[in-house]
Amino acid sequence: MPITDDAGLDRLLDAETIAVVGCSTTPGKAAHDVPAYLQNEGYRVIPVNPFADEVLGEPAYDAVGDVEEAIDLVDVFRPSEEVPEIADAVRERHAERGDAGALWLQLGISHDEAAAAAEADGIDVVQDRCLKVEHGRLRS
Repeated sequence: MPITDDAGLDRLLDAETIAVVGCSTTPGKAAHDVPAYLQNEGYRVIPVNPFADEVLGEPAYDAVGDVEEAIDLVDVFRPSEEVPEIADAVRERHAERGDAGALWLQLGISHDEAAAAAEADGIDVVQDRCLKVEHGRLRS
């Protein structure tokens, strides 16, 4: 079951490095403003956007598997129908590198089958919740 309780959500907020799939270069879009907020709160934000060279002053990667640094949490700003492919990449990375232990699907994004598969591989999953909102609620 995806994490929904405050204790579980708060535990995931202990992450230090967050890869943001679909991180946007456009201020005013949630996919830009949420990662900017997280960066301002002290998280290391690694943008994953194949159409950008840099986002928020950080080099952007084409895919989760291309990120060189260790990742604690993968935050997703892509449509629900793209979640299985992203979750597979997170599962593969988790199996090979032992990192990327959490998958956070932003508000309005969910995919029960992909979430269940990720959880079966030992990855914590959050669906349909905003990381910024939860951080502000639990940590501010």
